[in-house]
Amino acid sequence: QVQLVESGGGSVQAGGSLRLSCAASGYTHSSYCMGWFRQVPGKEREGVAAIPTGGGSTNYADSVKDRFTISKDTEKNTLHLQMNRLKPEDTAMYYCAAGSTYCSGDSPFYWGQGTQVTVSE
Repeated sequence: QVQLVESGGGSVQAGGSLRLSCAASGYTHSSYCMGWFRQVPGKEREGVAAIPTGGGSTNYADSVKDRFTISKDTEKNTLHLQMNRLKPEDTAMYYCAAGSTYCSGDSPFYWGQGTQVTVSE
């Protein structure tokens, strides 16, 4: 059974930084796709960034390019999202996601429970 457990959310002032982590367990495939989504109440869930675990290019939403960096620690099965120059509009619940074909445009199959990020003025 695949489990994704996020950590690292919190409150920060605009311009600050946070680092999210996602510990993955139970995945039997050697290569799959992992990434981050975010959601604000009343709005659709938005893809933030994604990375194939087997190597390949990363993808970012335009709204976070040059501010956020997604990375993976293959040995520890952990995904990270370094978020710099945070803005109030980055405030959301952030979800870790995974799936075999997610990086190709399909929806993720597995989701974490979410971690809240709040950015104040």
